[in-house]
Amino acid sequence: MSFFKAAARLAGVAGWLLGWRPDEFWRSTPVELEAVLRAARGDDEPDAGMDAGELERLRAVMPD
Repeated sequence: MSFFKAAARLAGVAGWLLGWRPDEFWRSTPVELEAVLRAARGDDEPDAGMDAGELERLRAVMPD
């Protein structure tokens, strides 16, 4: 599969499953996309949580 086809497919998956707009997909790194998809699937590690500081940082970045 070509890069274009793979990227288009992943962009579609990110839009469908995560509600990402195209610019959100293209600004993300492969590691970020993998982490979000793993978490959405429930594959995150049991003790891999976020602390209060990280939660507050995310709330500031995404206030909605």
